[in-house]
Amino acid sequence: MTYPPPRLVFWETTAGCNLRCIHCRRVTLADQLTPQDLSTEESFRLIDQIRETGRPVFVLSGGEPLFRPDIYDIARYASDAGLPVALATNGTLIDDAVAAKIKASGVQRVSISFDGADAATHDMFRGLPGSFEAAIRGFKALRRVGLPVQINTTVANHNKVQLEAMLQMAKDLDAVGLHLFLLVPVGCGVEIADDQMISAQEYEQVLNWLYDTEQIETSLQLKATCAPHYFRIMRVRRAEDKRRGILKDLPASHDRQVNGHPHGQMHAATKGCLAGTGVCFVSHRGEVFPCGYLPIEAGNVRTQEFGNIWQDSSLFAELRNPELLEGKCGICQFKSLCSGCRARAYGVTGNYLAEEPFCAYQPETREIILN
Repeated sequence: MTYPPPRLVFWETTAGCNLRCIHCRRVTLADQLTPQDLSTEESFRLIDQIRETGRPVFVLSGGEPLFRPDIYDIARYASDAGLPVALATNGTLIDDAVAAKIKASGVQRVSISFDGADAATHDMFRGLPGSFEAAIRGFKALRRVGLPVQINTTVANHNKVQLEAMLQMAKDLDAVGLHLFLLVPVGCGVEIADDQMISAQEYEQVLNWLYDTEQIETSLQLKATCAPHYFRIMRVRRAEDKRRGILKDLPASHDRQVNGHPHGQMHAATKGCLAGTGVCFVSHRGEVFPCGYLPIEAGNVRTQEFGNIWQDSSLFAELRNPELLEGKCGICQFKSLCSGCRARAYGVTGNYLAEEPFCAYQPETREIILN
């Protein structure tokens, strides 16, 4: 069987980073480039192999990708190869000159992470005083050169009451999107899970807020990440609206343009958990994982072809089969639409096929709710 190509490939360009975020997926923190990082030549070879599988969005992440002096050459190589290139950064190293280099390298979109709508909240989580203001400066520099920039926000106990403020900040900064990441207890996240993980019921509240906001917000792309149950909420809410005679466009389609930028190419969400099915993650050492939060290796691009890993991995084959899901996920009528977060299941239970541990929904029937 031949599987469809990935829609998103995230590459951890380096483990090096200038921040000490308390929720980082990495267990070992580094403040400089590491010798295990893929070389420039290995990076080019990875890009060639990814391009052979299709044209997925290629996300340069880290660590902090701007730690790599060759990051602009890598981005240009990927762009010239025909891959849509995005850059995921903390924003603190960006000034006008760096912003110009990023644009010249062919990057089509940049994401900057903000973990709060004010300096006190953000800096506490990021582990560096002044990181909020530095990220704001970087954001504005990117906008001055015309690059679309989205805000990524990890929702946890420290900022769950700041959603409206984060939304307003995104609009004030002329962001193209606000993407909410629901904390996954892996890596350093394990150590803060007890204090920072919101409850399953709070997940429902956050995701319903997102649905409600999408109905009235037209200037921003809104998206939930690591929250596959949003697709269940969206389907149920849409069915309720339809029964009341309220007809709306499907909120998560994002086919419209925002601030003049089309979203279809950079927005690959077609269902809930895409780990190993629509996305994968390549570590700075070349390991291929289903996503950045599910640390089970499917292969290594230093010894295997990327396309062979994508097509032949037994791990990916399991994740692509919703009939293998266990617990309430296995009997849920939304299992093909949602699948539950496989990384969160693994982080809590050690079993990536177990039921989503932070889902409040209790399936009672296999009858599909039609939209």
